[in-house]
Amino acid sequence: MASLREIKDRIGSVRSTLKITSAMKLVASAKLRKAQKAIEALRPYERTLAEIYTAIGSAGPAAAPSPLSSSASLTLDPVRVNGSEGALPFPADRVTPTAVVAIASNSSLCGGFNANVVRKALETIRGCEGAVEVYPLGRKMAEALRRAGYTADRDYNDLVGHPSYEQSAALARSLAERFERGELARVVLVYTSFVSASRQEPVAETYLPFSASYAGLTGESPEEEYLLEPDAAALTAQLLPQVMLLKFHAAILDSAAAEQAARTLAMQTATDNAEDLLGELTLEYNKGRQQKITAEILDLLGGSQQ
Repeated sequence: MASLREIKDRIGSVRSTLKITSAMKLVASAKLRKAQKAIEALRPYERTLAEIYTAIGSAGPAAAPSPLSSSASLTLDPVRVNGSEGALPFPADRVTPTAVVAIASNSSLCGGFNANVVRKALETIRGCEGAVEVYPLGRKMAEALRRAGYTADRDYNDLVGHPSYEQSAALARSLAERFERGELARVVLVYTSFVSASRQEPVAETYLPFSASYAGLTGESPEEEYLLEPDAAALTAQLLPQVMLLKFHAAILDSAAAEQAARTLAMQTATDNAEDLLGELTLEYNKGRQQKITAEILDLLGGSQQ
């Protein structure tokens, strides 16, 4: 049995840990409310815009996807797969590569959030045919890819730590421009979807080529008839870039909300475990102290009888 001094030291250590986990839970809860408000405010707008795009596409011939060009460009540095610095990650005679954009977090202490999305990203990468270019968003994703054998020139920590529509749109435009030039066969998004505060699911979805089903729509023709001005092709060309950019930003916000939800749950579990352990240690300390006092009383009684 441990001495009273050791038990007392453990009680102090557990109390200190309990203060930390409680504070982290409060911070994560505040960030969760902010992130949840952002993604829940974006989803109706995203869904409505995608419904309009689908309705216009069913009302007339759609135009070919227009380039997502913008003056705000972003230089991309994909992960080099089995290649040295300055070299292409795949031979020139290989098929057009697939780009995988994997989103995780910059920090830990969020339960299995990072482990689950990293596992999903590696499954997606290994399931792709031909060459693969991986774009890690978040420090934990970049570190996991390096350990798996993918050497990253850089990551995109700011997009995860401080989600910004301008930065995410610049990255989406760059990927879309490469896709339209034929440099990429397709673009896949791997992120954690925020379902509720207690449920987060890692998903892998095809971002390019874009389809109505990707936006959560069936693609069925609506019952209403629309009069379009100027025409369906021109309106589709205007709406498609907005829908695509919004979807890319929504994936980042989804991952941010899921991260804070996972961290809140993890810190709540850690706090509960610390309180249970503190109760057990306090009970053990009281029992040991009671035994010590009883032993001292018996020694006094024994001495007085002599």
